[in-house]
Amino acid sequence: MNAEEVLLLTPRDVAGLLTIDDCIGAVEQAFRLYGEGKAIPPGVLSMHMGDGGFHVKAGVLDVGRHYFAAKVNGNFPENPARFGLPTIQGVIVLCDARKGNPLAVMDSRDVTSLRTAAATAVAAKHLARSDSRILTICGCGNQGRVQAVAISRVCRLQRVFTYDTSAEQAERLAQELAAELRIPVTAVSDLATGVQQSDICVTCTTSRQPILALGDVSPGTFIAAVGADNPEKQEIHPDLMANWPFAQEYEMTYTLANGVLEVTTAVINLSAQAMPVVLGFHPYFRLPDVPRSEAAAGWGSSQAHLLVPTCREHSGMRGR
Repeated sequence: MNAEEVLLLTPRDVAGLLTIDDCIGAVEQAFRLYGEGKAIPPGVLSMHMGDGGFHVKAGVLDVGRHYFAAKVNGNFPENPARFGLPTIQGVIVLCDARKGNPLAVMDSRDVTSLRTAAATAVAAKHLARSDSRILTICGCGNQGRVQAVAISRVCRLQRVFTYDTSAEQAERLAQELAAELRIPVTAVSDLATGVQQSDICVTCTTSRQPILALGDVSPGTFIAAVGADNPEKQEIHPDLMANWPFAQEYEMTYTLANGVLEVTTAVINLSAQAMPVVLGFHPYFRLPDVPRSEAAAGWGSSQAHLLVPTCREHSGMRGR
């Protein structure tokens, strides 16, 4: 029996090999494959501790070779102050998805921060206004720095504001970004002061209370709320979330007949303009007596666009 040698990558190895530009390209490709139905939904498991939590995230992707990857991360925000340790620590295991053998084990810290920022950059590239030039970063830790750098790769930034509950940390990041991006970067003591002047705002905090409200944001601002990664965290006030400019209704119907589950969703646009929408299905039923090899699913949609006219659009999934 011949097995491939397992590659071990330390934090220094990862930092020397992986760039934010690599991550932006890889994340955009992965999103595209997923949107085209060429990648299966990833699996996520979370366990929350008193001072933090653990996350297990796994996925499979075919990029010429079929890969499986699983990441196990500990996220403990008080680590730097209490123990002098990073907030995020963990490992990633990469395997051959066809044969099952492990290919690499690597430190996950830089991969996590770069991938998170890359996802924001891809979203901003396609959803922020094309003339976006001013950015506010809320939360001035390492993730805030990486987010600003990632945004600078897809937008021609001319100015950045930094905000943090620690004025010292906001000022420190402002100085670092000014040197790295070579544009004016200003630390502000009031979040709304920066956001109201900005085209893009990224929040990457551990806040459990809303920090960004409707009155803080100018119309057309692109907002990436990165920090609220579990139900106990909240960065965006409900009045801002409710300000989506399109009136709509959703109807979801489950029908079980002759051993087939059919899920149909109707999106009803009640506004006068075409409404952008993304639909996805993630029903999960545990069937202990059905072998996985006998499970089957199909997907279909009556429309192939992302703008819903003033009418009703149906899409559905059938599973056996």
